[in-house]
Amino acid sequence: MSEQESLKSSSARNRGGVQRVEGKLRASVERGDYYEAHQMYRTLFFRYMSQSKHAEARELMYNGALLFFSYNQQNSAADLSMLVLESLEKSGAKVDDETLEHLAKLFSLMDPNSPERVAFVSRAIKWSSGGSGKLGHPKLHQLLALTLWKEQNYSESRYHFLHSSDGEGCAQMLVEYSSARGFHGEVDMFVAQAVLQFLCLKNKTSALVVFTTYTQKHPSIEKGPPFVQPLLNFLWFLLLAVDGGKLTVFTVLCEQYQPSLKRDPMYNEYLDRIGQLFFGVPPKQSSSYGGLLGNLLNSLMGSGEEEEGEEAQEDSSPIELD
Repeated sequence: MSEQESLKSSSARNRGGVQRVEGKLRASVERGDYYEAHQMYRTLFFRYMSQSKHAEARELMYNGALLFFSYNQQNSAADLSMLVLESLEKSGAKVDDETLEHLAKLFSLMDPNSPERVAFVSRAIKWSSGGSGKLGHPKLHQLLALTLWKEQNYSESRYHFLHSSDGEGCAQMLVEYSSARGFHGEVDMFVAQAVLQFLCLKNKTSALVVFTTYTQKHPSIEKGPPFVQPLLNFLWFLLLAVDGGKLTVFTVLCEQYQPSLKRDPMYNEYLDRIGQLFFGVPPKQSSSYGGLLGNLLNSLMGSGEEEEGEEAQEDSSPIELD
């Protein structure tokens, strides 16, 4: 038997062994022996890990978590979900779409108000960054954003969309968010925040997509450009100016639209950063905002600064930038 055939045979035996064990554990859960089954899952996890059977350990924990979720055993399911992450961390597993989808599935089944969910998502995002120091893998952020959108947790959904590459999905969520929770006079402010934040993250493509999709699909916005709302016209001109990179255009634009920009004190903070990134404006000696606002800016812009050789801010928790 060749080495390759030997490996295949060994893998098949391991798979068969896992399936037999899973059958016994499923039977325990179906009988209602939740505690006993949970402890057996944990025992098997550490046994597999000690034998470097990381993939088997991970598969067993993932399926076990799904089983416990189906019986509404939230604590046991969350614990096994954390063990899935532990196996990923300790095995040095590569980030791939299937694993990210599994993590997002576990997240979607957790009680939205549980502390375990917060701990799980923070750890999952950190692992998905692959040790790069960035704020997590864009695909994972997109999947988390979609789950939170379904739960109508719009502010946290927006945070994760910002760190994904899904400008279109973000725009559609913002249309719903604005229609459900916003005032009629704020329709332009919902998209303004997203466009400026995407630009602060050096994501010009998503900034343009979110602006175009939002203004086309929002029922309260008349076709443009030009638009009835001055703030939307400012964003349109800004997106054009970012491609040109001319400081004089950017300066005049910000001066002309100051009345609209004063509607939210954060706009000029974002524009200071955008000026540095795209128009060569030197950083201010000290920000006019400290405390909470400064922390929010640092959290938002952490991954953008990494390209400039600075250490990225590690903050994977959802932030509210209302």
